[in-house]
Amino acid sequence: MASPASAPKARPRPLSPHLQVWKLTLTMVMSGLHRITGMGLCVGVLLLLWFLLALSGDGRSFATFSAFIGSWFGQLLLIGFCWSLFHHLLGGVRHAIWDTGWGMDDPWREYLAGGTMVGSLLLTAIVWIVSLYVRH
Repeated sequence: MASPASAPKARPRPLSPHLQVWKLTLTMVMSGLHRITGMGLCVGVLLLLWFLLALSGDGRSFATFSAFIGSWFGQLLLIGFCWSLFHHLLGGVRHAIWDTGWGMDDPWREYLAGGTMVGSLLLTAIVWIVSLYVRH
């Protein structure tokens, strides 16, 4: 049996840098928001499921859904779902662009991330302005 002194020395494992070493970038924020909007889409699908079940049910179940979705909280959920949908969609387009090898360089990476945010907010605003216009 070998003595501990003659045992081969294990190389120290590399340590990940602490978060304070990294500067927070827009692409880091967009990565987190992409995950959060994915969870928001799950909530939106549950709202869609509730709508379809209420639609197939009686008038009282649809009235309950309509009252909820017409409330300020229901409208807030719908706006959040709409924004999540557009943000997640544009984030997927950004990743598809990156998959081609384009846009990975320093300024374009941030431009595409900013475009994702601005585009999702603009598309959400357009959808809601048009829906309010059509509704009245």
